[in-house]
Amino acid sequence: MKVLICLFTAFFMSVSMMGQLASKGKPVPLIFDTDMGPDYDDVGALTLLHALADKGEVRLLATVSSNMDSLAAPCIDVINTYFGRANLPIGATKTGVNLGDHWHKEMWTKALSENFPHQLRNTADAPDAVTVYRQILAKEKNHSVVIVTVGFLTNLAALLDSPPDKYSKLNGKELVRKKVKHLVSMAGCIPSGREFNVFSDAKASQKVFSEWNTPIIISNFEIGANIFTGKRLINSDIENTPAKTVFSIAMKQEDFDGRSSWDQTAVLIGVRGTKSYFGTVKGKMIVADDGSNTWQDDKKGSHEYLTWKMPKEELTKIIEDLMMHVNNPIQKALMNRMY
Repeated sequence: MKVLICLFTAFFMSVSMMGQLASKGKPVPLIFDTDMGPDYDDVGALTLLHALADKGEVRLLATVSSNMDSLAAPCIDVINTYFGRANLPIGATKTGVNLGDHWHKEMWTKALSENFPHQLRNTADAPDAVTVYRQILAKEKNHSVVIVTVGFLTNLAALLDSPPDKYSKLNGKELVRKKVKHLVSMAGCIPSGREFNVFSDAKASQKVFSEWNTPIIISNFEIGANIFTGKRLINSDIENTPAKTVFSIAMKQEDFDGRSSWDQTAVLIGVRGTKSYFGTVKGKMIVADDGSNTWQDDKKGSHEYLTWKMPKEELTKIIEDLMMHVNNPIQKALMNRMY
């Protein structure tokens, strides 16, 4: 009994601390766009977002899929539901890339959708992502919304092309200019290369990086590639979380020392900004027809990419601490002692 009392006391103290944190600054209104399926760092990224939401740092507006794979939206729904946000809007692209978990003999997407509660049974059942974007953006304050995309640029290109509708009299470009603060994109190689998120829908990537009319912060391939997370998570005492389930399945098949944290890095700066973690260089990313990219430095450019500032060991701990977030009062109390 004394142990339980101590645990619950610790839990309620942590809730109080979250409230104090939230009161220091308004939570960031944010839309998360993911290609959930081809890689599993998306699971870590969405877990990290819910952890930051529980800490009062972000207000999640919607979670949308840029991937048509049948299990993409159900996996998003699993994670939202686990963290008590079953009603968080989910949208999905109706055209474009359709890629599942083809790399693992034991599919983590299948395991996640079969072992955790959720409502969506197929990505095709989710509303159109552009409709979700327009409905959400129309209701938010001007120049306030942060969009974090960690997948294909399909939805954002379609948003730019969208006509006025019942939610807003503005076309897509006008709506973005009026409502979005900035876009954070896990994309590209610096100074040049051919990165998965960009070349998978090269046409959409070209459109976004040439026509998007708010600042774009690029979490480039080289950053996340060198931050390996998951090993401490799968060796921890926490039980039955989506992130631990997925990382345990996937890491034992290929990434024995952890998975690169491309998507988690983008989420972290989307909520907390770059200042404490990274330097940035301004300029412009240019995407070729084949999906390869080059970079041009320009001090007045509307794009900026990340450079190293905080030691990667410290970044690794920050990210993995958030990935170990749970939605269980007793486990929360235990894990908060680690933060």
